[in-house]
Amino acid sequence: MASASIKEANALLNWKASFANQTQSRLPSWNLLSHKPSTTSPCTWFGIFCNSAGSIIKINITGFGLNGTLQEFSFSSFPKLKYVDLYMNSLFGTIPSQIASLSKLIYLDLSNNHLSGEIPLEIGLLTNLQVLHLDQNQLNGLIPHEIGRLRSLYGLSLYSNQLHGPIPASLGNLNNLTYLYLLNNSLSGSIPLELGNLTNLLELVIEFTELTGPIPTTLGNLNKLTMLIASNNNLSGPIPASLGNLNNMTYLYLFNNSLSGSIPLELGNLTNLLELCIEINELTGPIPTTLGNLNKLTTLIASQNNLYGPIPHEIGNLISLTFVWLWQNQLSGLIPKVLGNLTSLTHLLLNQNQLSGLIPKELGNLISLTELRLSQNQLLGFIPEELGNLVSLTSLELWQNQLTGSVSSSFGNLTNLEVIYLSHNKLSCPIPHEIGKLKSLVRLHFDGNNLSCSIPPSFGGLRNLTFLYLRENQLSGLIPEKLGNLISLIYLDLSENQLFGGIPSKFGLLTNLKHLDLSGAASVIRGRVRHCFAFVVFSFCSALAWV
Repeated sequence: MASASIKEANALLNWKASFANQTQSRLPSWNLLSHKPSTTSPCTWFGIFCNSAGSIIKINITGFGLNGTLQEFSFSSFPKLKYVDLYMNSLFGTIPSQIASLSKLIYLDLSNNHLSGEIPLEIGLLTNLQVLHLDQNQLNGLIPHEIGRLRSLYGLSLYSNQLHGPIPASLGNLNNLTYLYLLNNSLSGSIPLELGNLTNLLELVIEFTELTGPIPTTLGNLNKLTMLIASNNNLSGPIPASLGNLNNMTYLYLFNNSLSGSIPLELGNLTNLLELCIEINELTGPIPTTLGNLNKLTTLIASQNNLYGPIPHEIGNLISLTFVWLWQNQLSGLIPKVLGNLTSLTHLLLNQNQLSGLIPKELGNLISLTELRLSQNQLLGFIPEELGNLVSLTSLELWQNQLTGSVSSSFGNLTNLEVIYLSHNKLSCPIPHEIGKLKSLVRLHFDGNNLSCSIPPSFGGLRNLTFLYLRENQLSGLIPEKLGNLISLIYLDLSENQLFGGIPSKFGLLTNLKHLDLSGAASVIRGRVRHCFAFVVFSFCSALAWV
């Protein structure tokens, strides 16, 4: 074995000897045979690769739980080393500045370890480096501006550390960079204008980094960009119209910032866009009709802004949509019938707006829909019986509108429903007994309507029901004995009705019941509580007479 190879072997063995005892046993092949130490090459050891001359060029030991530091690694002993991958181990301590002696290094992955301290400035001397992954450690301090010297770099990942300070403008020199991941750090300052020089960039991920200031218009130069994720920061100002130049973009996430102004019409040029998420900002103005050009779009989320005006009919062209979240805005006008074309839609959330008119029966075409929220609007008229076609629906929220008429018996088809919120409308009887078929139902809210009939005994079949709200109606008759079958019930509110008779004896079986409210439920409720209700909070008004 050549002397250089012996030197490398001894350097590896010294590093191994510094590991915790339990880790050393995981590398049994790292061993010079005692009877032939001069003929045992490290090139045969696990994770070690050599060139034809016998020099180590690659160390690849990932997911091995190595428990030690890099302080005992003799970087200068490996002059030919090009590739180091120590991903997902238990390495701790700092990254030594001596790493700069690996002058031929093109790939360095130390991610998913427990490394701490600052990124050494000397890392900027590794001018052949193409990939640098230091993510998922406990590194702190600044991102060294010296990284901007690594002109061959095409991959830079520093996410999920404790880095602070600004993004160095020098990163704009890395014109071969294809991905830049800085998310989940404590960075400050604004996004450097110079990032607009990275014309080969495909993915820019800078969310959860506490960045402030505007989104630079220069990002519109990144015409190869497929992913821009800048959500969960403190960014302000408008969404630049120049982002409309990024026609390779597939994911645009700008949510949970303080962005203002209107949604640029130019976003309609992003015809490859799959997901547009701009919720939780301060955006105003109408939803641009140009978004109807985004025929590959699967996700449109613009909730919790100050958007106003109608929902564009052009949204009905986006037949790939699965998520439409426009809730908590100031949208007005009718719900477009053409939304019924979106047969791939699973979530339609339009609640907390100023929408008016009827609920379109065409929504009954959305057979993939699992969640429909239209609550807290100004909708009126009947609930379309066609909603009974939505057999995948798990959540139906129509509360606080001006809906009239009765609930259709077709609701009995919605056997996957877990939640029904119909509170605070003007609904009337009959209450369909078919609701008793909804065995998955957990919450049923009919309170604050004009129901004047009796409670259907079929409700007793809702064995998974935990919350039943029927308060503030004009319900009459007896409380059905079968409600005593609701063994999962936690909260039962029958207050402010015209019920009479006694509390069913079977209520004593409701061992999970924590709250029973019968206040104002009748002029007289006769009967006695004959069974123990463990931990139940009763609420009875003085009008109740106990015999």
